[in-house]
Amino acid sequence: MEGERPLAVPALRVFVVGATGTIGRATVRVLLRHGYDVVCFVRPPAARRALVAPDSSSHPDGVTVRTGDVRDVASIARDGFRGERFDAVVSCMASRTGTPRDAWAVDHDAHVQLLIAAKAAGVTQFVLLSAICVQKPQLEFQRAKLAFERKLTESGLTWSIVRPTAFFKSLSGQVKRVQQGKPFLLFGDGTLTACKPISDDDLAEFLTTCLSDPTRHDRVLPIGGPGDALTPRQQGEQLFALAGRTPQFKQVPVKLLDVIIAVLSTLGRAIPTLADKAQLARIGRYYATESMLLWDPATQRYDADATPSFGNDTLADHYTRMLRGEQKDDRGEHAVF
Repeated sequence: MEGERPLAVPALRVFVVGATGTIGRATVRVLLRHGYDVVCFVRPPAARRALVAPDSSSHPDGVTVRTGDVRDVASIARDGFRGERFDAVVSCMASRTGTPRDAWAVDHDAHVQLLIAAKAAGVTQFVLLSAICVQKPQLEFQRAKLAFERKLTESGLTWSIVRPTAFFKSLSGQVKRVQQGKPFLLFGDGTLTACKPISDDDLAEFLTTCLSDPTRHDRVLPIGGPGDALTPRQQGEQLFALAGRTPQFKQVPVKLLDVIIAVLSTLGRAIPTLADKAQLARIGRYYATESMLLWDPATQRYDADATPSFGNDTLADHYTRMLRGEQKDDRGEHAVF
C-alpha cells in the first residue's frame, strides 16, 4: 500500500576463513564496507593473537569471530556455520610454509573439509584466493592448490578462483637493507623475472566484488596491480630513488640455490627438518626464476600485457610508506632476505 515502507532486505552473510593474515584482514574490512554480514572462523590461538588484539584494526566492529578447527568438517559445521544461513564462503587461507605436509593439509585437505561443510550448510557461492604460480606447477603446494581448485570447479557451487601476482609484502624485505646503506640483492642480473605487484587492499576489493559481479563467476581470475610489470632490478632502482640513495646491487647466482638444494636434499634423507629446508629452497628458486605473470602456453612465455591490472595502490606507494615508518614488514614466514 502507498506510504508503507519496503521490507528490509537482510545483508548477505559471508563465512570467511584465513581472516587473520594481512590479506584476510583487509578482505574482512572491505566486506564490511560493502555491507556484508561477516563471520570469521579461526583457530583459537589465531583468534587470541590477531582478532582480539589491542589493535582495533585487527577486529573491526561488526565482525563475528568463531573458533574451531578448519581441518575438521564436524567442527566447521558445529562451531562455524552452527546451522545458520550463509550465502557465500570467502577463503584467504593458505599454508604457512609451503612444505608438502603443510601444503596438502591446508591448501587441499582443509579446503575440502570446508567445501563439504559449506555445501551441507546450503552455501551457494565460494570465492577462493589461490596463486598465479599454479600455472606452471613444479612444487607440492602448487599441486595441492590445483587439486582443490579442480574440486571447487566440480562442486556445483558458483565459484571464483582468484590468482594474484606478487604481494607487496613479498617485495618488502630489502627496504631496511637499503635504509642501512647495504646493496639490493638480485638473483642473476635482476631481469630474470617480472611481476605486477598488488596491495592487500586492492586484492581485498577484487575478492569482494567477485561476490556481486556475475562476470567473475565460474572463472579463474589472474590479477595484478596497476602499472607496468616490474623486474627485481626495477624494484630496486625504484626503492633507491625513493630513499634518495645511489643504487647499489649485489648479484647472487641462481646456481648457488641449486647447490644449497642439492646439499639439503642429501642431508634431508637422514634429517627430516633439512628435507623441509630443501623444499623451502626449491620454493625460493622457483620465485627467483619464474615471473608472476600470465603464462601463455601457446608461446611458452609470460605475457605482462595480458596480465590484468586492478586497483590504484602502487609498489612505490608501499615503499614510501615503509620508508616513512607508516607500514610494517608483515612477511612473517614469507621472508627471504
